[in-house]
Amino acid sequence: MPLYEPIETGVRLNALASDLLSIRWETNAISADFILPDDDEHVLRISLDGPCIVRLLDEMALSTEKDDTPDKGLVANNFAYRLEGARFACSQSETWREVSAPVGQSTTHYRFVTGWACMDVLSGAIPSFSIAAKGS
Repeated sequence: MPLYEPIETGVRLNALASDLLSIRWETNAISADFILPDDDEHVLRISLDGPCIVRLLDEMALSTEKDDTPDKGLVANNFAYRLEGARFACSQSETWREVSAPVGQSTTHYRFVTGWACMDVLSGAIPSFSIAAKGS
């Protein structure tokens, strides 16, 4: 059974009304922009500076993953989580997870959920959250 630990982003976000706007993949880094429902000029940007495995899917598909229910720690309308024991992380290469983790640590499974989309990220990097101008 997956265990969700909510992450504080420092940004007020109505997760149910948000959606993934874009994702940028660079060598050993990703950033993703999510819609701020009450702000047409800005986005919530998540950045991870390190190797990542990413999965993007519709929230409907996420809710049908039979092995990932019930969900302990899931909070209504929360956007960001650390996750333990979910199928996505467990099914990834053990060697990749060991090599990509900081020395003496392990990779972490992060999940970012909106009313329309889900972004799972497995990484040894820690996500940073910021407000950015839309399109920048």
